[in-house]
Formats: sequence, structure tokens, C-alpha cells
Amino acid sequence: MNQGFLQLFRIPETRQRIMRTLGILLCYRVGFQVPIPGMDPQFLVRQDENALFGLMSALSGGAIGQTAVFALGIMPFISASIIFSMLTKISPTLEAVAKEGAAGQKKINQWTRLAVVPIAILQAVFIYTGVFLRNPQMVSDTMRGNPVGLGVLVIASLVTGALLVMWLGELITEYGVGNGASLIIMAGIIARMPISMSQLIGTEEFWQTMLYMSGIWAVTVFVVVFMHKGARRIPIQYARLTRGRRVYGGQRHYLPLKVNMAGVMPIIFASVIFIVPSVLFQWLGWTYLRDVFNDQTGFAYVTIYLALVFFFCFFWNRLMFQPEEIAKNLREHGSFIPGIRPGARTAEYLGNTLTRITLAGAAFLAVIAVLPAFVTEGTGMTNDMRYFLGGTSVLIVVGVALELVDKLNSQLVMRNYEGFMKSGGPGWTKTGDGK
Repeated sequence: MNQGFLQLFRIPETRQRIMRTLGILLCYRVGFQVPIPGMDPQFLVRQDENALFGLMSALSGGAIGQTAVFALGIMPFISASIIFSMLTKISPTLEAVAKEGAAGQKKINQWTRLAVVPIAILQAVFIYTGVFLRNPQMVSDTMRGNPVGLGVLVIASLVTGALLVMWLGELITEYGVGNGASLIIMAGIIARMPISMSQLIGTEEFWQTMLYMSGIWAVTVFVVVFMHKGARRIPIQYARLTRGRRVYGGQRHYLPLKVNMAGVMPIIFASVIFIVPSVLFQWLGWTYLRDVFNDQTGFAYVTIYLALVFFFCFFWNRLMFQPEEIAKNLREHGSFIPGIRPGARTAEYLGNTLTRITLAGAAFLAVIAVLPAFVTEGTGMTNDMRYFLGGTSVLIVVGVALELVDKLNSQLVMRNYEGFMKSGGPGWTKTGDGK
């Protein structure tokens, strides 16, 4: 494994891609040291005391509640990407464009970039009115008497920062290694840990908290990796075609259905749904209902949150994986599932299998999203540490790390190297002699 890792830096193209990725991520972190004009620079390192904004920052790689230009992070681009991912499955027009191949995907990517601007403006207005105006101490003394001018300046700065972060993410995707948006979110999650740990240095609970956090994180990572790699492999048989004395086809392949097919999307949707009533009750002054939606270990919060995770898990899987379309494609290519008739029977079989797998994946997401809040309750951990140990952050970090390893491994295998591990793929893809 060490030889495979060192081999990455002996290949000029791979070495340049890794260096570009690290350089762009460094530029991304430098943006958090640039204050918004008219705001107090001392709040650049302000910790998120609000659980709502802390969770949003963890999901976007930003720093909501701080006076940095990159405070919105990659959140507007992620929001636009999710919207168009759903629209391509719902709208027949966009679905037809998506099926045009590379040209259609290029159009959708361009529309996604254009949609980032209004989404970023809306989110910047929300941050300005919901955070900065409610905390006058964050505004510099020279701008406190001009709320209109300050609003225009803050919103323009946040939108510009969001567009720059989107551009940096696309640079990583095109010239670096891995998906740029995912790496930016992971970098934002990891970068928050040193500041949180520095607050505990010198306290009596430092080593106890570190050991406790390390144990929880190790167990969570093990479970997440185990479920992330879990899949139900459905055998697919290709029909045999005889031409003269030669027989073509007849091979058997597998259609893998991952247990956690939805990834972190159900948790993100459930968290966004919780944002609306929490902010609404805070504006209306209904403190009791606001506290109910902010109490992460309360009965009402846990019950509603679990119900939303299950609902969005089934919703997302049914939206992205359509058994009828898969069955139609298999039939058109002369493929079938052994023992299942092509057509409606195949679609029914795939739908039933997907339902059972989704139930297991939804239960896993529900446990991994709720359990860390109970485990870390009453400890001396800061909010950032709790978000880092939370299921959402671990799912993102582990998923991006595994994807990055696969990308780097493919760079080695493409050049006839063995890669990080001795095997170039799963065991079932190999023939009997191991070649």
C-alpha cells in the first residue's frame, strides 16, 4: 500500500493534479480570513452557538454566523444541484435534455450555475436579516447607521464569495482529483476541528474528551464504511446470440443496489425542513415551540426527525432509481434476471427488492443521525465537535474519502500499476485464476 501511495507522486500528471487540488483547497480556506466590508473582523473566528446555523455550516462547508466572505460556502451550488437533479426526474423536458448525452449534461450544468445566483441572493438576505441585523455588535461602528447600504454590501459580498467557491470547486473537478464540491465540504468540516480542540486545551476534561471522541468516531466510521460498501447484487443474464459457429453473449453480470443508496440526502432534507419552523417560531417569539424544534434529544424532535428521514429516504430512492425504466432498458438490450420474466415482472421484482433495501438503509441513516446527539449530551464537547461526530459529517467525510481513494486508485490502474491494494476491484469481478 505504501508503494502504491508513493507511486502516485512518481506519475507527473497525477502529482500535478494532487498539487492543484491542495493549492485550490488552500485558497478556499484563505477566503475565510477575508472579512465582509462593513463587518467587525473579530467575528471571523466566532463559534456557532446556534445549533441551526452550526448544522447548516457543517453541511455546506461554510461558516454561517461569521463575518467571512466565504460564509455561504458551497451551499448555493449544492442547493441548485439538488433542485436540478430532482427536476430531471420529474420534468419530461429536462429528462429529454439529460438523455442527449454530453451536450445535454452541459446545458443542465450551465442552468445549474445560473440558478446559483438567485439562490445565493436569497440565502444572503436570510443571513443578513437573521444573523447580522440581530447581532449589532458584528457590524463595525462606521456602518451601524446605514442598514440599507450595509445590506447591499453584505449581500453582494456573500453572493460573490459563493460564486468564487463554486468556481474553485469546478476547478478541482476539472484539473484536480475527485469532486470539487464534495472535497470543499469535507475540507470545511475537518478545518473546524483544530479551533474546537484549542478551546479544550488546558482544561481538566481535555484528555478524557479526546479519548471519548476518538472512540465514538472510530466506531461510527467503521459502521459507516460497512454500510457504505454494502450492496445487494442482482444477477443479470445476457441472452445468447448464435451466428454461424460462434456464440456471442451469455455472460452473467450483476446489478448492485447499495444499501445506503440515498447517501446523506435524506438527512439534509430533514434538516432543511426543521430550519423553517425553528426560524418561524423564533421570529414570532414562540419560545416554547422553538425550543422543541431545537432540542435534539427531545421526544418530539426525535420522532419527527426519524419520520422525515424515513420518508425522504424512500422518496429519493424512488425518484432516482425507477424500476420500470431499468426493466425496460434490460429488455431492450436482451438481458433478463434469471427466473424472472422480462417486463412488468422484472419491474415488480426490482421494486420489491428496492423497498426492502431502502428500509434497511433508512433505519441505518435514522440511527446514525440521532444516536450521536444522545451519546455526546452532557459532555464538554463544543458544537463543532458534536457536528464532526454526528452521522451527517461522518457520512460526508467517509464517503468523500472513499471516492477520493477510488479516483487515485484508478489513476494507478490506468497506467498498469497495482494501485493502493493488490486487487484492482471486487473479488467477484475476477476470473477463477485471479487475473
